[in-house]
Amino acid sequence: MDSVTQDNVRVGREWERVEESVLERFREHSVANLGDALDRLNIVDGGIVPTWSGAKAVGSALPVLTVAGDNKAVIAALDHIRPGDILVINAFGYEGRAIVGDNLAQRFAAFGAAGAVIDGYVRDGAIIKDLGVPVFARGLTPAGPFKNGPGTIGEPVAIGGVVVHPGDIVAADDDGVIVIPQHRVEEALTAVKEIVAREARLDAEVAELRSRPA
Repeated sequence: MDSVTQDNVRVGREWERVEESVLERFREHSVANLGDALDRLNIVDGGIVPTWSGAKAVGSALPVLTVAGDNKAVIAALDHIRPGDILVINAFGYEGRAIVGDNLAQRFAAFGAAGAVIDGYVRDGAIIKDLGVPVFARGLTPAGPFKNGPGTIGEPVAIGGVVVHPGDIVAADDDGVIVIPQHRVEEALTAVKEIVAREARLDAEVAELRSRPA
């Protein structure tokens, strides 16, 4: 469908998402290895980190652009979540207000989202950890957001120096976040297998060295 505007939140045209089987193949690999597979490009800057240790997610990008300190577009995006999506939210890195809290995080999960990556701040970090919802952000602040808009859903956004298109694959773990464009999916999967094999050989070399008598 053509782009439409809901009040002052614009929604982009429908986009293609990769099959769940493709996402499963990416879930086998770390962000570090995937980054090497993509020539160390498309890695989001290190300021966007997991809100709790051990958070991990792989999914199809659902991009959201919102005004700094405002989450009207994020709330509107709930209606556009499909199972396996990761919300990718450009909130301009604003420190003054949280764009997402525990209630929205729960709703993301209830609608089938794999997690959220936010170029901005969140709150209720301890509850989000207890819920086990993978949320990545620049930090925590207790200040809540405004809900005035405007914003966009399903159009390209930039987070942490990387442009994210609807349907791109997003992988996130303790090391950070990487974006895999759809047209590079097979290339990335082929390359990461070679990297994993090489890492195994290097680990075996270290193990052999350690096993030698002093």
